[in-house]
Amino acid sequence: MIQLVQVKVGDAMALTAPNRDVDVVVCGAGPVGLTAAALLAARGVRVVVLEQHHATSDEPKAISIDDEALRIFQQAGIVDRVLQVVVPGTGTRYYSSDGAALFDARGPRPFRLGYPFKNPFAQPDLERVLANELTASPNVELVFGARVTGFEQHTDGVAVRAATETGELTLGAAYVLGCDGGRSATRLLQGIEMTGRSYNDVWLVVDTLDDPHTERFAMHHGDPHRPHVIVPGLDGRCRYEFRLFDGEGTPDKEPSFELIEGLVSKYRRITRDQVERAVNYRFNAVIADKWMIGRSFLLGDAAHMMPPFAGQGLNSGIRDAANLTWKVADVLAGKLDPAILATYQSERYPHALETVRLSERLGRVVMTTSSRIAKRRDTAVKQALSTEQGRAYLEEMRYRPTQRYSAGMIIAADSLGSVGAQIGQPLVFDTYTHRIQLLDNAIGNGWVLLGVETAETDWLATRQIVHSVDACEVQVAVQEQMPRSGRRVLIDVDGSLVREFATYTGRFVLVRPDRVIAAVWYPNETTDIASHVLSWTPVSGEINSPRERTLSNG
Repeated sequence: MIQLVQVKVGDAMALTAPNRDVDVVVCGAGPVGLTAAALLAARGVRVVVLEQHHATSDEPKAISIDDEALRIFQQAGIVDRVLQVVVPGTGTRYYSSDGAALFDARGPRPFRLGYPFKNPFAQPDLERVLANELTASPNVELVFGARVTGFEQHTDGVAVRAATETGELTLGAAYVLGCDGGRSATRLLQGIEMTGRSYNDVWLVVDTLDDPHTERFAMHHGDPHRPHVIVPGLDGRCRYEFRLFDGEGTPDKEPSFELIEGLVSKYRRITRDQVERAVNYRFNAVIADKWMIGRSFLLGDAAHMMPPFAGQGLNSGIRDAANLTWKVADVLAGKLDPAILATYQSERYPHALETVRLSERLGRVVMTTSSRIAKRRDTAVKQALSTEQGRAYLEEMRYRPTQRYSAGMIIAADSLGSVGAQIGQPLVFDTYTHRIQLLDNAIGNGWVLLGVETAETDWLATRQIVHSVDACEVQVAVQEQMPRSGRRVLIDVDGSLVREFATYTGRFVLVRPDRVIAAVWYPNETTDIASHVLSWTPVSGEINSPRERTLSNG
């Protein structure tokens, strides 16, 4: 039994303990690290989170959570708490160089994933919520005031050293997740380089209180004389971001109140005590060359940093956590071969890179300081909006890269083009619970094999697949007949289940824990699919819980 000493630090508990072995060490208690820990804990993995600071952050950083991230919090079992600190947003409104509204970008299909598309929040609030939830988890220890100083990789684990106020702490773990930001010790101490560029542009970020803005959407003003962004938040908070010019500020200099007052005067009167936080910063567009180093991994800003104009920095990090954590948990549980962990970078890198590039393009075009480019941009946007296809491209944000895996833990692209993509989350009637609920609540957090209007006899050949990945079997009804089945049946209630799955009628759909489609096939193809699925699992096929596995078995 480990004797823990609890010390109150801010709104969370800092836990210190003697040296010990755990399943996973997470370096960094920012939103990505805390999310990764929550996802692992929800799967029974024992986690220690090391954070060099003595409390969660109070700095103005991320400002928007998308629907995909909220769905990931749902999988961790904490979305209800997260929703308490967000504004249910509707997207982004873009303005021309003369201040006229051009269009609203609201995403392709509202609530397809079960949540609002783009949701403003304050990062300090989110971090406190996540830290408090993890403090209550029996599977997680939060250790604040622990600066990571070194790693020692072994074939069966990794040792992590950290400096604390009471001396050096050494932890042995099966795996390490580096979620420690742009200056990541996990990356720097292991000699991993980043490719890309840094920008000289300086931006002022101001978080204000008692603000008159009540909009549920972000506002991007493409005024070349002063590009700026406004994001209203919860309870009178509002984020302003202004492009600064020569002589107005540098990242190493605190912005003056007079500068802040002058810049926001177009929108409001402000007093000093209504400035919650203010900082000057430059941004980077870089991506780490390697995301997996032995038994350690890079996530979030440790793996990729991007300009803020697409609002995808934090959301990309949360996607990293969603992709990696279930794989780590399944490897620890003996369900997957450890070699599967290499698919983390092959799956996530392309989308992260495209998102970095999109953020750069939006910065060059939407936030340009060239009057000539701004005029051409406004003309092009108005021309696009005059056509049905162009309007859909802009308003549904079809310019945003879609996360669809073309390589990794998927089985051959299907004729429908859905393998590697994420399924939606419609409302369903669940015949097991006799309740109407969101899809993920009905099917759980593990693997699931969906049979869409398949016959009972078709399921017999799938037993090997179901056993190998411990999948939940679910029959999906998209027609107006009630299937006679001994397994769970999901029934449409508002048309969304039919829209999502009718194209798979007569097929099986194997869905990974991160809700990505691994395979789609007709019943007569089951034997071939089974051979691919078995290649992902250990030869023994044994399934053990993380608590039953020792470090040497990791």
